[in-house]
Amino acid sequence: MLQHGKRPTITSRHGMVAAAHPLAAATGARILANGGNAFDAAAATAAALNVVEPYMSGLAGQGLATCYVAAEKRVRSLNFMTKIPRKFPLDRLNARAQILRGPIPVGAPGNLAGWCEMVGTYGTKKLPELFAPAIAIARDGYALIEFNVEEIGGVAPELRVQSKLYPEWSRVYLEGISGGKPALGAVLKQPDLAKTLEALAAEGPGLLYGGALGKKLIERLDELGGCLTMDDLMDAKTEWIDPVSITYRGRTVHVPPPPCEGFQYLLTLRILEGFDLARMPRNGIEHVDTVLRAIRIAAGVRIANGVPSPQKLAELLSEGHIESLRARVRDGKPVTGPTEQWTPPQNNGAAEGHTTSFSIADRHGNMVCVTQSLGAVFGSGVVVPGTGVCLNNFLYWADVTPGSPNRVKPGDAMPVCVAPSIVTQDDKPVLALGTPGSYGILQTQPQAFVQYADYGLSLQQAIEAPRARLTDGRAVLLESRIDADVHAELRKRGHDLSSGPDWTMKVGGMQGVSVDPETGVFTGGCDPRRDGYCVPA
Repeated sequence: MLQHGKRPTITSRHGMVAAAHPLAAATGARILANGGNAFDAAAATAAALNVVEPYMSGLAGQGLATCYVAAEKRVRSLNFMTKIPRKFPLDRLNARAQILRGPIPVGAPGNLAGWCEMVGTYGTKKLPELFAPAIAIARDGYALIEFNVEEIGGVAPELRVQSKLYPEWSRVYLEGISGGKPALGAVLKQPDLAKTLEALAAEGPGLLYGGALGKKLIERLDELGGCLTMDDLMDAKTEWIDPVSITYRGRTVHVPPPPCEGFQYLLTLRILEGFDLARMPRNGIEHVDTVLRAIRIAAGVRIANGVPSPQKLAELLSEGHIESLRARVRDGKPVTGPTEQWTPPQNNGAAEGHTTSFSIADRHGNMVCVTQSLGAVFGSGVVVPGTGVCLNNFLYWADVTPGSPNRVKPGDAMPVCVAPSIVTQDDKPVLALGTPGSYGILQTQPQAFVQYADYGLSLQQAIEAPRARLTDGRAVLLESRIDADVHAELRKRGHDLSSGPDWTMKVGGMQGVSVDPETGVFTGGCDPRRDGYCVPA
């Protein structure tokens, strides 16, 4: 029974926070322990993540949340993705590689608005208390841990050649480190960010959306030749929406509706429900082959249908359509197709999203799952001078390919490949689960959920179980903890399979919280592929 060499199971009767950095998880747990609820803790955790993983997410990023609201006995999603800027120069673009870095891919910040909306609608505390831990960490500094060192050190050579971006970026993220370079245990202080968070706590989100901080942001982008305007900032509105859901093995899985692309996750589960996975040896050839085939087929359906209407989505998820997809899984013929956008993106190594996901549950019965991002590592690379605020590059994920049926338009809602999920059973919340990983989010989340729901693994074991990442054509990267014989047989069955290391962050960095509806015990799960950590309240 003992899992030597594995992370322990973390449980609590009073609440749980699972986040991508120990200090952020501890921040959220402190808010819960001090009488706050899951919505309060979500804002505090997000603000702390802005400080301790500034390359992943921050107040100038975008995202979505799915929440169980105990007082209303319902699941709701919150959209804090912003619209494509009115002046986005689509006519000058024909490939996403043109807008990886710099001012053009910057979308209006949505994260701050999302955090404040959660607190304003369902929270119990005020921003000064919720932002105080993040402010202290930014002001006093924190010791870099492994993933901090890897991310900051890894991107520095790329940004060094960006002569207009690098000076401010390096001033904040390199000169702010004791010793001047990322190293394990070196302390990073972000005094500018501390002052910005203090001002936001005192003045509220209006400081960004139309206020002095927003003006600084637009001025900096104008200097660099960007397309974002103050009107775009003022248009950055959050929206509570009803999630889309399906049932799987007696549970109901809820994710945000389109333009969120999380419906691919639901398509995959609907396909897999037609297979008795539990009778297949876990991590054996039939299990892995069936899941990989279902994922690639579901990705193809998503890409072919872009942003479906509610009526079209209902048709895609209907039993008749799903059964035709199951037949394609069963026929044994190799499945070939795209997994990301309508046409293959440029293989420049930066297509991996640098996203974060965290899950929180409280003793009142609320549950929150947030997935948010800056886009690529450190987003656009643009840091607003004197503020410590790094801007996103979300428009890099917009389909700008001429001729694509999914080509975006200025002013449109932005499709986004995330899937923050809440799972209910008998109308009670039992699981919050989310992961980063760009288009891999829609692939790796069902793999972990199958381990949990079909094979009965604990949440921590399900997150640790080996996973795969599919890319265009037939390409698959599979962690090597699955038997070599399975790798070999997958190749025989038509998968263009590469055997990866035992553990790789290319298959995500998942965080989750489950609750036993009978005992009320919360269990956290966090991903060792990154610096994930669970902290009980």
